[in-house]
Amino acid sequence: MPAAPHTSPRTPPPAGRPRRFEAVRARLPAVLAVAVTVAAGLGIRAVTGGWFGKYAGDALYTVLVHALVVAAVPRVSPFRAAACALAFSWAVEFAQLTPIPAALSEASVLARLVLGSTFGAADLIAYAAGALLSAAAHTAAVAVRARRGRRAG
Repeated sequence: MPAAPHTSPRTPPPAGRPRRFEAVRARLPAVLAVAVTVAAGLGIRAVTGGWFGKYAGDALYTVLVHALVVAAVPRVSPFRAAACALAFSWAVEFAQLTPIPAALSEASVLARLVLGSTFGAADLIAYAAGALLSAAAHTAAVAVRARRGRRAG
């Protein structure tokens, strides 16, 4: 009896390439985006101040979450990744209406960077801008990959 056809939605890797290589290759752009986003956030924070540094940092926070979502699930659509990143960012911001993030931020620098401490409604707009920026960049990256795939195939 012949084997059942391959029914997985994932395309098998080309002959000679192990699946692990394909998994790393699929995640590498997102991991690089994580590194670039963290560097940009720290750089902006070090060089600028005031409202620009604050809101650029907030927008980059959402860009970072978007990149982490894509690193975890490389085939996620740009819209879904941006929606997840925005929902997470807004959830963290709204959590600041409770005393929990402030208490955790006092105990840990990492908690302060991730959770913040004080609610600001304007931060919600910066997060939305970051989601739009990351969705646009992700959409462009998907289009470039598709073009390369058509040329190579």
